[in-house]
Amino acid sequence: MELPKFRYHPAPLSTGSISPSTEACDCCGLMRGFEYTASFYSTQRPKPKLCPWCISSGKASHKYDGEFSDPFPLKKTGIANNIVEEVSKRTPGYNSWQQEEWASHCGDSCEFHGDAKSDEIASLTGKELADHLDRVRLSFDQWQSLLRGYQEGGNPAVYKFICRHCGISIYPLDFT
Repeated sequence: MELPKFRYHPAPLSTGSISPSTEACDCCGLMRGFEYTASFYSTQRPKPKLCPWCISSGKASHKYDGEFSDPFPLKKTGIANNIVEEVSKRTPGYNSWQQEEWASHCGDSCEFHGDAKSDEIASLTGKELADHLDRVRLSFDQWQSLLRGYQEGGNPAVYKFICRHCGISIYPLDFT
């Protein structure tokens, strides 16, 4: 069975936000073979088991009055409300140490691509590195120290987002 397409999270299986499952979705009651495994902000306790189809349609967000990511950081950048709603209510979120912040660029939300690869972030140089350090508010020495201990899925976390318009990669940081 093919998963729904998520414009801002194109590969939720590879990022770990959706996993194979034999459980029924609490929202629709169907056993679809997949379950959402990342954050969901709702008063519902315990967190409901949700299938990708109920996320994509907005049914899960509506039924449980919840969000898969915090809309405020995107609203703060001036992203259109329909995009903010798509990301926060109809797109799988991701697990983070602190509350995740969805990256934006070129007036749109970026695509989430999971944990950044060590070699990829270590190869940042020149203007790309300077822009990155400015965005994450780190000095070159702090960045070098972070790189020496960086492990995918570890702490600190470095996530990879890609702008849907210009293709630039953005690497937000997340610490405990």
